Amino acid sequence: METHLEELYTDGKAKNKKHRFQPQVVKKYIKKIDILRAVNKIEDLFVMHSLNYEVLTNTEGRQSIRVDGQYRIEFYTKEEGEEPNTIIICSIADLSNHYK
Repeated sequence: METHLEELYTDGKAKNKKHRFQPQVVKKYIKKIDILRAVNKIEDLFVMHSLNYEVLTNTEGRQSIRVDGQYRIEFYTKEEGEEPNTIIICSIADLSNHYK
């Protein structure tokens, strides 16, 4: 996770002025990260239609979920271990304004 993304999650704001977001966006971002932390497998995101989960094209496996109508959390996942002890590691790549 990028430093500013970790700061947004833990402190509610980023120290770097370049990565400042409106308070309501930060609140929704924290809520969505909590959802990502809580799910047991990526397939659990499919049934939460409000997240609008998708695998992004031309991004080497980057996936995303919707924060709100303007922002998305982009992330990578990888599985480690063998069944039944498989774990999924999720690396948050960006909080992006997908209209820019």
